[in-house]
Amino acid sequence: MGLPILSRENAVLLIIDPQEKLLPKVFQPERVAANTILLAKFAHIMDLPMVVTTQYEKGIGPIVEEIAREIPGQSPIDKVEFGCFNNTAFLKHLEQISSSRNTLILSGIESHICVAQTALGALEIGYIVHVASDAISSRTEWNWKIGLDRMREAGAIISSTEMIIYEVMKRSNLSEFKAMLPHLKRPVGT
Repeated sequence: MGLPILSRENAVLLIIDPQEKLLPKVFQPERVAANTILLAKFAHIMDLPMVVTTQYEKGIGPIVEEIAREIPGQSPIDKVEFGCFNNTAFLKHLEQISSSRNTLILSGIESHICVAQTALGALEIGYIVHVASDAISSRTEWNWKIGLDRMREAGAIISSTEMIIYEVMKRSNLSEFKAMLPHLKRPVGT
């Protein structure tokens, strides 16, 4: 028996640390930013809960402006822990969202550090983890890919931004699909 597919009832979008001093330095930053923005737009349209984090904001800076514009009302949870599941404020926030939401959609940076450790922590306590592989990266292509491999070996489902979006929507005759369509027609890189 396979894992349950993504749905608007079971998913939470987690955007991990797309910050000013780090995002520009990762492999293909434009791809990561564009797909993170697409996921944020999608979360708003589908009314999916969203959690945003920063890694030591005092040193690495706030969320990059182009992504921050897409997440109004979201106060990032600042952490010094690499894995979100090692941060008490993050755990309390996630508990408040809903106990019926057992699936995390991960985006952010860096693939081999904060994203991977968050995926491992989530898997360890029973979450289903979908990684938007084109909405994450690391400072090197090698670490981006090895992070994806590590998460896959641990049991995370490696997807793409569009794959996740279409899996949650399931149908083309939804008003949400019509609202997303203009955003999906724009190339966002691979």
